[in-house]
Amino acid sequence: MVHMNFGGKMSNRRPNIVFLLNDHQAYYRHGQDGGPKIRRENFDTLAQSGARFTRASSVCPLCGPSRRSMLNGLYPHNHGETRNDKNMPYIEQTYLDVLASSGYKNYYFGKWHAGPGSAYEHHCEGFSQKGYGYPYSTPEYLEYLKQNALPDPTVDIKFNKDDFKSKQRIINSDYTKNKNLNCDYMAGVMTSPKECHEAYFLAHLACEKITELAAADSNEPFHLRVDFWGPHQPYFPTKEFADTYNPKDIPEYGNFNYDMSGKPDKYKHETVSSFSKNGRLTIPNPVPWQNWQEILALCYAQITLVDDAAGLILEMLSETGLLENTMIIYTTDHGDALACHGGHYDKMSYLPEELMRIPMAVSYPGHIAPSQVNHSFVSNLDVAPTILDAANCEFEHTPDGKSLLEICAEKTQERDDMMCESYGHNEKEILVGRVLYWDKYKFVYNKGDMDELYDLDADVFELNNLIDDVTHADVLQNMKERLVQNQLKSHDLDEIFHEN
Repeated sequence: MVHMNFGGKMSNRRPNIVFLLNDHQAYYRHGQDGGPKIRRENFDTLAQSGARFTRASSVCPLCGPSRRSMLNGLYPHNHGETRNDKNMPYIEQTYLDVLASSGYKNYYFGKWHAGPGSAYEHHCEGFSQKGYGYPYSTPEYLEYLKQNALPDPTVDIKFNKDDFKSKQRIINSDYTKNKNLNCDYMAGVMTSPKECHEAYFLAHLACEKITELAAADSNEPFHLRVDFWGPHQPYFPTKEFADTYNPKDIPEYGNFNYDMSGKPDKYKHETVSSFSKNGRLTIPNPVPWQNWQEILALCYAQITLVDDAAGLILEMLSETGLLENTMIIYTTDHGDALACHGGHYDKMSYLPEELMRIPMAVSYPGHIAPSQVNHSFVSNLDVAPTILDAANCEFEHTPDGKSLLEICAEKTQERDDMMCESYGHNEKEILVGRVLYWDKYKFVYNKGDMDELYDLDADVFELNNLIDDVTHADVLQNMKERLVQNQLKSHDLDEIFHEN
């Protein structure tokens, strides 16, 4: 863990803004099943310096829609990027555009995957590629290896999408030359130094820029954003991180061995051939739990690895004296369905907490008091309004999100409820879903399928669907009405809820 000095007084200057974004991060199972807590020491240190949001959700548990919402503060149904790589043209402002027009310099390093183009089309310098991107064969990455005398990264692949049962299948692979390994259903151990991992490559680029900015000693504010590709699968941590977790310490997950009774049909969608047939999840899961333990341990280890790389950026901000007038946001685009609800991998159109819940922390010395634990309903929809609030700017359009700074300072009324949404993933048809959080309850509207209602305090793993429970009829009606109001407030003209 790095040591960071977050002390500082309120400055009248507009702040520097640093935004760290992980991709596809398991979060909800931390300690819920008695298993090991996933180590994120740098995230925890950052949260301790400001505010940790315990009820943060993904606006849409899919990269493209949520990442675009983080750029413009709009629900996916308003900006149009409702599924990955739909590539709806940008007709709305992004916060990057607004910052640039108000005098900020934007620096962007990493994954884009937020619709057409890349960060370069939105007034950014740095390292950005179109779509999902792939860093390991780029000239920038190869030059990084050369400058730092690093070898080509190699991986021992222990599990792949066609053979999750085998414990002997080990392949030594040159990661830079096998693009099929990118974003694939694999898990193993990177046998080359950790600095070969993309997370450290991006951290290196960011630290170089921070050093340059500190040396320039300019009064002009900057915004620096780092979008890691991890901990998204493939799970390829190095041995030092893999050794942090003993697979045997991970107890069977609470909804792994579950027959999906009382669930909508979409929970049975699955594409990984090791535990599906004709696009349907095999129940019970044919992959033994001891194999899932090994995969989960590698997933946890990769989360810790990415946190370690992010810590280098935070440490550089501290060493250069830039922390005092810098707001930092650290969060994730969405969760990870690994091993949940019968044993899934990746994500589909279902909307369990494993996909919806995300970590979120904001630090802003002199503006956010340290050690805050905030239980407000928030989501990554609120990222862009928060950034522009700190920069004293605003969109031309009216965002759906709220500023987290105002919520922390109690300058705005906390939400009574929170809506999130989905349009499916990997299915040919559009599968419309809405989530409404209120009090301790979660209501899920699944168009054309069974709806869901859960008491999240009493039912952590969402095993008891209360949708037909007469004792919760008033709660259900209340939440349906709230969902309709959220639709109206978010300018959605789709009348999908009228059938209710």
